[in-house]
Amino acid sequence: MTSEEDGRVRRGQETREARRAQILESALRVFAEKGYHSASVTDLVDAAGVARGTFYLYFDSKEAIFLELLDDLWSHLRANLVGVDLARGAASMEGQLHAIVVRLLRTLVDNRRLTRIIFREAVGLHATVDDRLKAFDDELHGWVARSLALGAALGAVRAVDAELGATAIVGSLREVVYRYVVRSDDPIDLDAVATALLDHHLRGLLPRP
Repeated sequence: MTSEEDGRVRRGQETREARRAQILESALRVFAEKGYHSASVTDLVDAAGVARGTFYLYFDSKEAIFLELLDDLWSHLRANLVGVDLARGAASMEGQLHAIVVRLLRTLVDNRRLTRIIFREAVGLHATVDDRLKAFDDELHGWVARSLALGAALGAVRAVDAELGATAIVGSLREVVYRYVVRSDDPIDLDAVATALLDHHLRGLLPRP
């Protein structure tokens, strides 16, 4: 392949990627404005400003385009589910947990429109979508449960029912997201929210001696 041909191939690929990104962004806008159930492929095509045939070159249904938006969000969230380093010289456990919570919340704030769709229409979106949502919820719950069990084994936290503890932690995190990200457009002090959330779970509500 000549350099000229290679250049054409590269430009073609860049054009396709830009068009795909354009369709995804316009679809997210439609889902946010009309709701997932009320949005139609026609709405998505019109918002993207492309022919219906062009749309189907990239996505075969509105479910497919929503799944791609969802998978992109999950990949960013998963990247934040990292283990806590308890080795000598590492940052404090609480400091590392604080950073993880801040990154999770920031990802959801940066993707507020999609987060709202998930919370407001989470039940019955589509069978495959429901499965993806359940899988991530189970993954987050499992990560927290394993972290609690490991922390107890290492003496970093007291021994608790890891499954029940994970349910309480994930549930409180979900409520924080619903109240501060889904229901509100106000700026959120991520550091303050993460600090309060961790203080509650690590030290509880009883007065300190």
